[in-house]
Amino acid sequence: MPFPLLVLALSAFAIGTTEFVIMGLLPEVAADLGVSIPGAGWLVTGYALGVAIGAPFMALATARLPRRRALILLMGIFIIGNLMCALSPNYDLLMVARVVTALCHGAFFGIGSVVAAGLVPPARRASAVAMMFTGLTLANVLGVPLGTALGQAAGWRATFWGVTLIGVFALIGLVRALPRDHGQEAVSMRREFAALRGAGLWLALSTTVMFAAAMFALFTYIAPLLGEVTGVSPQGVTWTLLLIGLGLTVGNVVGGKLADWKLPATLAGAFVAMALTSLAFGWTSRALIPAEITLFLWAVASFALVPALQVNVVAFGQGAPNLVSTLNIGAFNVGNALGAWVGGSVLTHGYGLTEVPLAAAALALAGLITTGLTFSVGSKPAVAGCN
Repeated sequence: MPFPLLVLALSAFAIGTTEFVIMGLLPEVAADLGVSIPGAGWLVTGYALGVAIGAPFMALATARLPRRRALILLMGIFIIGNLMCALSPNYDLLMVARVVTALCHGAFFGIGSVVAAGLVPPARRASAVAMMFTGLTLANVLGVPLGTALGQAAGWRATFWGVTLIGVFALIGLVRALPRDHGQEAVSMRREFAALRGAGLWLALSTTVMFAAAMFALFTYIAPLLGEVTGVSPQGVTWTLLLIGLGLTVGNVVGGKLADWKLPATLAGAFVAMALTSLAFGWTSRALIPAEITLFLWAVASFALVPALQVNVVAFGQGAPNLVSTLNIGAFNVGNALGAWVGGSVLTHGYGLTEVPLAAAALALAGLITTGLTFSVGSKPAVAGCN
């Protein structure tokens, strides 16, 4: 893999860590800033909304910039946002800082995916995108637990100082490693918006929403499932999350290679596998070893979809790759919120925790349906691996 891909993966690691590490630091943040735990939880929601709403605006704002310059600018915003987090004296300024940080998230992943795909031959584009997103999976495997441990030992601000430092290294890497944008075609705003008209693109984005909803309907409630149904200790939950993180990493790499081979088959097969493993977990969650095996396979199936989904939307929106890639990241975050809401609705309507995986399986089947509609209603995308 080209060295610039490693730099993009490091950038994704930093961004992924700052997004998710706040979940492990909510008690420390709440106690230090004098707010409730639910109040501190709005810092998670604020970030997600910043990504979903800000992503397309940032994509349009940077549309006329060369992609290399846009990524460097976005990483600069990321560093400033985390620096503001580390220095925030109160809750309100921390919320502003989180939103500022979130603004760069969607656009960076969107533009970075296009750059990553352009660094390799067409037959390896999905693998290149998967390489970049490996940084995001490693953020869950290493960044979040290490960041949480640092924040618990040295104060939550220390975590954001650490992420700021990683961002600085990523910025230096982007400046030194990314190729110059020689020959990049000037962006036409009319063409950018014209590329959003096709039914195939919106079906592809809907498929991304269904994927994220299916994943987070289960993932949001994985800790209480393991604790109350499987009988796992808090330390065991941590190790299980590490196992899931490894599965996400494996799935991301395997999914990239499969998507390079056959994109529609990869999407359909991974959704089926995701539905089956979610369904199975409703029963295997009652015993430790079967539950652990099922969750690892579920994680592999889930993140096998990530590079395929990213390549899928770019294929249907080739006239505006920056914008549609960024919209896809926004679709991920919309799906995150939808999945958490669906899982919560299952519980609030009187059903048990073991019914949550069934709802996740239903959402995965909805993703399978939108996949079929994407390739039947939408025009066939002209990318490698679509045969």
